[in-house]
Amino acid sequence: MASTRAANRYAKAILDLATSRGIADVVNQDMQTIATTVSSNLELSTFIQNPTINVGVKESALLEIFETIDGVTKGLFHLLFENKRFEILETIAEQYSILFDESIGVEVAHVTTAFPMDAALEAKVLAKIATLSNKKITIKSLVDPAIIGGFILRIGDQQYNASVANRLQVLKRELSN
Repeated sequence: MASTRAANRYAKAILDLATSRGIADVVNQDMQTIATTVSSNLELSTFIQNPTINVGVKESALLEIFETIDGVTKGLFHLLFENKRFEILETIAEQYSILFDESIGVEVAHVTTAFPMDAALEAKVLAKIATLSNKKITIKSLVDPAIIGGFILRIGDQQYNASVANRLQVLKRELSN
């Protein structure tokens, strides 16, 4: 929890700096690249999380791995070096993207389905979501075979569960009463 709050503070500070320089969208691309790279590469994630590795080595390695990123993002690496907080880098990157989306009026809809959505289904879901929200919506699709069928839609703090697993659970509760 404390690292999430710290990551949120770092992300807000970087967003403020990037916005004042007019490069918030460029830094957002950097943060998305960092988040996906760290989450998809177990070796890199382990390297960043390892407390026995010198923070100077971590900074040098990250600057080499992400050599094409903007100077503001490189400044984040140096700040994490000074504060010895590299372990929250991925969380900072994810939080930055969330804050950036909020700042430009984009809301993320999390859609969980039992199978991957194709483009046609995604377009239908986007059209339906547009009737529920006046913000620009982007879809983050998740696949969870445990829901059996249907979907679960989550926008912000609202959730609509139209999954087969949920319907079966409701039916089970009704029959047991």
